[in-house]
Amino acid sequence: MRRYILSVLLLIGLCCNLQAQFKKSTTGSETGSLVGPPGSDVSTGGVNKESDVKSDTTSGVSFKKMFRGFARKDTLTPGYLLLGSAIMPGSGQIFNRDYWKLPVVYGGIGAGVYMGIRNNMKYQETGDPKYKTYRMISYIGAGAVYWGSLMDGAISFDTGGRKHVPARATIYSALLPGLGQAYNGDYWKIPIWYGGFIACGYFYHLNDMQYRRFKYIYNMDNDPDSGYYGNITASQAEWYKDTYRRYRDYSILAVVLVYALNIIDANVFSYMSDFDVSDNLASFSVQPAVISPLNIQYATLSNSIPAMGFQMQLNF
Repeated sequence: MRRYILSVLLLIGLCCNLQAQFKKSTTGSETGSLVGPPGSDVSTGGVNKESDVKSDTTSGVSFKKMFRGFARKDTLTPGYLLLGSAIMPGSGQIFNRDYWKLPVVYGGIGAGVYMGIRNNMKYQETGDPKYKTYRMISYIGAGAVYWGSLMDGAISFDTGGRKHVPARATIYSALLPGLGQAYNGDYWKIPIWYGGFIACGYFYHLNDMQYRRFKYIYNMDNDPDSGYYGNITASQAEWYKDTYRRYRDYSILAVVLVYALNIIDANVFSYMSDFDVSDNLASFSVQPAVISPLNIQYATLSNSIPAMGFQMQLNF
């Protein structure tokens, strides 16, 4: 049960970290917020009077803003929608006005948790391994419905008709690796990311198998009644045990790294989807033109006679 609670807490933490991608600009003079560019605190509105440029800084997560967004009193970003849905399942469906989905969400999660607790009680009473399997299946089912509610909330969220929204691509890849790449049209990247996950999983299994092997040898060699007569001593087995355990931990870190890079890739290339990458991105042309002076007092010809020359255009 602790694993499922930890997974939920990690998901909430991920939502808070992802909020940096979705947070709008805030006033630099507010308590606890980051300081904006020089001069951003000249006026009470956080606007530099000299440059008339609003401070574009990122502050922490504001639950007040999230609640105001769900109450439709403020703009709700996709990041806050995911955070609210992670804390309170079904809130995304309420905000999207998909009320008919609420019985499915609450019924699925409630049934999975109830069956999991019931099968766990039977397993504790009888010790029958089939109830342990039923318990795991029930909890997985509840988690799948919970995950589906998050995904449904992100898919149904109205982005105002925008074709590519970096926040949506980021959420997609956070909930299902590779889905953000599919959203961006980068389908060829999906096998790469899943290949990375498979490779990390393979090395984790290999190192965990070796760790368990040398752990067994270490325990057998330290037990005088085990009857172990192998060539590997306890000190050697301990060294190999610790080494493979460290490699196994590195494999877990590699999975986390691949997962994080998958999210970053979806976010960055969603931003770049609107960039002009045509072959005519840069062009240079020179052609004759009639040039009128910018200031007539600097013109050497008569005020009524324009100058002839060449016009150069350099486009990026």
